[in-house]
Amino acid sequence: MKKTGPDFEHIDVEALYRRYGPMVLRRCRQLLKNEDLAADAMQDTFVRVLRNRNTLHGSYPSSLLYRIATNVCLNMMRTNRRRPAVSVEPLLDGLPGREQMEDRILDSFVLEDVFSRAKENTRRAAEMHYLEGCTLAETAAQVDLSISGVRKRLRTLRDQGVALMAR
Repeated sequence: MKKTGPDFEHIDVEALYRRYGPMVLRRCRQLLKNEDLAADAMQDTFVRVLRNRNTLHGSYPSSLLYRIATNVCLNMMRTNRRRPAVSVEPLLDGLPGREQMEDRILDSFVLEDVFSRAKENTRRAAEMHYLEGCTLAETAAQVDLSISGVRKRLRTLRDQGVALMAR
């Protein structure tokens, strides 16, 4: 049941954004230490306010926005800890004969190209198996594929990388 009455008022999200946007962005920067993530978190904060504007208490908007921004940032940090971004460096270290910097840079472009074309669960399977050291069975259970399905997708990723490197 939604609360209504004098304590709950319609919040003008646009006015809040203009007035408190810089404060929210500073809070997000402080917690996330990354400009792009901070901008995303600020937008998420105001999207949450927009979605819930008819049920939020508008008496202390700066406190409300500060708390929502903090929660959004903490959730982003938890998510990033659970699902870190793909780093190609550990995979590059395993490629034989790639000691020269130019070769390493080209290899990283190849890996990024291969990963950008892969399905999400294929990328996650490669991360888990190659970077986190999970077995094929553990990886299969997490990405909801069979062991042979994981093996096939990883082989396809390797073949695509080899084909791109041969060009």
